[in-house]
Amino acid sequence: MATLTDISLVAQVAVLGNKRAFDELVRRYQSPVRRFFLHQTLGDSQLSDDLAQDTFIKAYTSIGSFRGIASFQTWLMRIAYNVFYDYCRKMRNEKLEIRNDDYSRGGKDVGTTNHNSSFLISHSSLKMDLYAALALLKPDERTCITLQLIDGYDIAAIARITGMKAGTVKSHLSRGKEKMANYLRQNGYDGR
Repeated sequence: MATLTDISLVAQVAVLGNKRAFDELVRRYQSPVRRFFLHQTLGDSQLSDDLAQDTFIKAYTSIGSFRGIASFQTWLMRIAYNVFYDYCRKMRNEKLEIRNDDYSRGGKDVGTTNHNSSFLISHSSLKMDLYAALALLKPDERTCITLQLIDGYDIAAIARITGMKAGTVKSHLSRGKEKMANYLRQNGYDGR
């Protein structure tokens, strides 16, 4: 039996409501989606799983809008990118509300805590250094870096996923690589 293509699986889901076909798409792409979120959240596996689940729910509910212009994986990663962007915006708003509430009560700024610190401490020093280097990057730089260097997407695919222009992607990649290289050099990695 021949393996079904992504397009035929999408058609089965969109036209026939075939949940097994969607299960196959999830099986094929859950690892890349989860890996994308792991790098964006600096190793928070529980949050990564939650965001991946949200991504697949959004993909399922909007699969009829898939037009096949890009690959299914690129379309899915665009959804993942948007899920993460929405999550970051929500967290920024919640932090702002917490700070405003604290100030209105006459308190001090509560700041933010790094809920990933226990994860970083419990893993190898190389992984710690890589996540620490990724943490130095702006979110768009981190997204472009992980999509290219870890997931293997080319600049055109990253542009489609993020909605950025190719030149912007290249700028984020250049700045991100430079920041990471400087951090890693300062922490004993000489590039040999």
